[in-house]
Amino acid sequence: MSRKRLPLALLLLGALAVGCFSCSSMPRISVHDDPLSGAEHVKLGMAYEAKGEAERAAAEYRQAMNREPLARLYLGNLLYGQGKLPEAEAEYRAALERLPGNPEVMNNLAWVLLKRGRKLEEAQDLAERAVSRAASAPARAAYQDTLSAIRAARSPGVTPQ
Repeated sequence: MSRKRLPLALLLLGALAVGCFSCSSMPRISVHDDPLSGAEHVKLGMAYEAKGEAERAAAEYRQAMNREPLARLYLGNLLYGQGKLPEAEAEYRAALERLPGNPEVMNNLAWVLLKRGRKLEEAQDLAERAVSRAASAPARAAYQDTLSAIRAARSPGVTPQ
């Protein structure tokens, strides 16, 4: 090799070495799919909620909502507990779209409408449907309480509590 080509060869060899070393970095681990199921996110949300960690619970319910329709019911319950009635209503309505026959969702949406003092006719219809679809006597009694409160609120001179 001539002396003129030697610097060029060293330059190419150096570039090759730099390229190889930069390619041989530590492998990166990236998770593209959520390792938890929707039901697992709901359970985790319930655990956070039980510990009083509402924001973490809400985050878990939101993670689950595309795969687990009940997540919207739980998020609605959490929001209701925080006094965020418009947001709770929105979550219950979204849950009802995905779970149209679920009496718990119907009852909770009816209760929020009562507490907001709006759409009481819709609230009564929802509560009546919840009562008729209750899976157990205790659930039926709870839904009947909601229905009774709505009927009382619809009577003249009565305001929701």
